[in-house]
Order: sequence, then C-alpha cells, then structure tokens
Amino acid sequence: MEAVKSLFESMIYLATHLSEAMLVSVEIFLLTLLFALPLGLLVAFGRMSKNPIICTVVKIYIAIMRGTPLMLQLIVVYFAPFFVFGMKITQSYRFIAVIIAFSINYAAYFAEIYRAGIQSIPVGQYEAAHILGYSKAQTFFKIIMPQVVKRILPPVTNETITLVKDTSLAFAIAVAEMFTKAKELSASQASITPLMAAGVFYFIFNYLVAFIMERFEKALDYYR
Repeated sequence: MEAVKSLFESMIYLATHLSEAMLVSVEIFLLTLLFALPLGLLVAFGRMSKNPIICTVVKIYIAIMRGTPLMLQLIVVYFAPFFVFGMKITQSYRFIAVIIAFSINYAAYFAEIYRAGIQSIPVGQYEAAHILGYSKAQTFFKIIMPQVVKRILPPVTNETITLVKDTSLAFAIAVAEMFTKAKELSASQASITPLMAAGVFYFIFNYLVAFIMERFEKALDYYR
C-alpha cells in the first residue's frame, strides 16, 4: 500500500513540475508553425523568382539554414544582438530568440517542400487557366494551391513531427521546455523516471500530430 501511495505521489509531483514545461514546448511548436508555414511560402516564391539577385539570396539563405545545426542558429540568434549591436539581452528575449530561430530554420525546409509541390503541377494547367481568363493570383490560389497542399502534406507531416522533437533544443539557450525540466528533475532525484515521462509526452504529442495530419490527408484524398 505504501509503495502504491509513494508511486502516486511521485506521479503527481512529476505532473505538477512538468506541466508548465509541457506548455512551453507546445507554445514553441505552435508559434513556429504559425510563422514558418507562411514565411516558407514567401521564401519559395523568392526561390522560384526570375530575378537572379532575389533567387541567389534566397538560395544562400536556404543553404545556410539547412546546412548548419539548429542549435548553432539558436545561439547565434540569441547572442547576435549583443555582439553585433551591443544590445542588452533580457531574460524575456530567450523565448523570442527560440521562436525566431525555429521559424527561419523551418521556413527554409517548408520553402523547398512548397517549391517541389508547385513545380510538380503541369504547365498546361497554368495555360488553361490563362485561356479561361484567370489572373495569376486566381490561378495560384484557386487552381494550383489546392493541388499543392494535397501533394505536400506527407513531407510537411514529417517536418512537423521533427519539429516536436526539436523543441528540446531550446535548452541550448536555457529555455525551460519539457526536456530541460525533465533533465533537472532527473538529476535532482537521481532517477530516470522524469526522462521517461518526457519521452512519453513526446511520443503522445507526435502521435496526435500524425493522427491529425493523416485525417487531413484522407479529407483531401478526393480521388477515392
């Protein structure tokens, strides 16, 4: 009986101390998607631009974002205001730096996914839309984009699942998200239980993301 009571108290303690950190991880996830998804579309347009200067600049940006570790980008975004502009770094800027770094990193990946989806649409559809009197904006948003969304959902789902796990990298600039808090509790209790609890959280979170994205895929699978 005492063992059951002790286990129950331990679970309550873990849930209490990890719940706030869970919310931080969820906030990082949601805010990154909120900014990275539309930013990725803009970057994709720049990548496909016929202007060689814009195209080259965007290609360099994508190469840097995909070719360097996200942890390094977090550190650069966090410390750059101080070392470059001499600005004082505040405690509240830590979370802002995480969102900025995550957003510009994932925007680069989403941009390439968008570009692949857009360029996979046959040119004949653009020509047909032009003959029917559609403007370029109408052609893109009414004809091209719905097809692109359907085609890019699987790779977007993969990136979204990766994002859930990457939220743990916020520890690099001492943002107390789920993994950081679990490590602290594990060290203070000399127990692996908090880390296992964090692992369960990431698994459940990823399962929910995969389930929701699968529902979207089925909803758009209008050929069956």
